[in-house]
Amino acid sequence: MPELPEVETMRRGILSIVGSRIEDLRPAACAKRPILIAPKPTAFRRRVVGKTIAEVGRVGKRVVVRLDSADAIIFEPRVTGLVLLAAPPTREHLRLRIELSGGPSDELLFWDRRGLGLVRLVTPDEFDELYGGGRLGPDALALTSEALKERLAASRREIKVALLDQRALAGVGNLYASEILHLAGVHPRRRCDRLLRQEWRQIHAAMLDVLNQAIRLEGSTLGDGTYRNALNEEGGYQSHHRVYDRADQPCPTCRQANIERIVQAQRSTYFCSRCQPPRGRSKKGRG
Repeated sequence: MPELPEVETMRRGILSIVGSRIEDLRPAACAKRPILIAPKPTAFRRRVVGKTIAEVGRVGKRVVVRLDSADAIIFEPRVTGLVLLAAPPTREHLRLRIELSGGPSDELLFWDRRGLGLVRLVTPDEFDELYGGGRLGPDALALTSEALKERLAASRREIKVALLDQRALAGVGNLYASEILHLAGVHPRRRCDRLLRQEWRQIHAAMLDVLNQAIRLEGSTLGDGTYRNALNEEGGYQSHHRVYDRADQPCPTCRQANIERIVQAQRSTYFCSRCQPPRGRSKKGRG
């Protein structure tokens, strides 16, 4: 967390900075664990001050701010990072401030409670080296069902674990993988190489459904309240979670079984064994 919907919400939330000029870049005074900023702030500042923001994009779970110099500032939120235009949730965890002119916002902020995020300034060649050449899979929203099947169907991994592989497809994380598989009616322990063509279609359709709805609702703000949109407001998709973090609660889909929790690749997975039977053939209807 944040995953594709949260990072896409951050991207959309700061689109208004396109056309703005960077006046200054300053690391915030923070007594907490430092984040990685590369290159070092002095060199970073020298390369960006006076440049104009040409585009705001996204690659997987990263916000990409492209400059008219062709360099790009990469914001990688990791676990608790936020890209903001408004006052941050707390001042003590503010990590970086970029002062702007010529647009509706006078600053762009990076905030990170746990200090696991990073900010990089890269050239086009460095961007390709970091995120091209198979290092990052195609965006989860850009894949067809056939392409999804081609990328994962030969794997002997469990489908929930495979969906988290950012080299196979970019953007899906732990929360949304559980939600996708529940909507698709596929058990999270099913091996990729044993899934049927129709099940791949169901997974793909559920992936688009879940991710797009989460984007419309500006992501999921969980119990710790960490995730916020660019204006420091909560997301809304957490009210629509079907299984995530609902262990031992009645399944909202079939209403005949409780949500179960297992651990896969050291991550919690949530599912309904009635809606997602181990051998397929889901008993529930979908609407």
